[in-house]
Amino acid sequence: MSGVWVFKNGVFRLVENPQGEAQRGSSSKRKVLVYLPTGQVVNSYAFLEHILTGLGWERYYDGDPDLYQFHKHSSIDLISLPKEFSKFNSINMYDIVIKTPNVFHVRDN
Repeated sequence: MSGVWVFKNGVFRLVENPQGEAQRGSSSKRKVLVYLPTGQVVNSYAFLEHILTGLGWERYYDGDPDLYQFHKHSSIDLISLPKEFSKFNSINMYDIVIKTPNVFHVRDN
């Protein structure tokens, strides 16, 4: 285990990458969702919907109107995304990666 111990607000914690920790507050790296078969970055819900539809996913309209949702008849999985693509974040990306194995990948932009 390597890193630097930092004392802040009365608590010690181990920071494994002190330079990365300092950068995180000001210029955090944005993650992107990559469609593995073509290497393209998913940059819109229209593109994502096109891919998911090809994989057997369908839009789900009976749920929360503030979410963009997809479901697959062959599973109990539901992909729920914020209505605005600008609020699409790494948690949403990893949810898609888990529910569509070997199709997508999350990486730093």
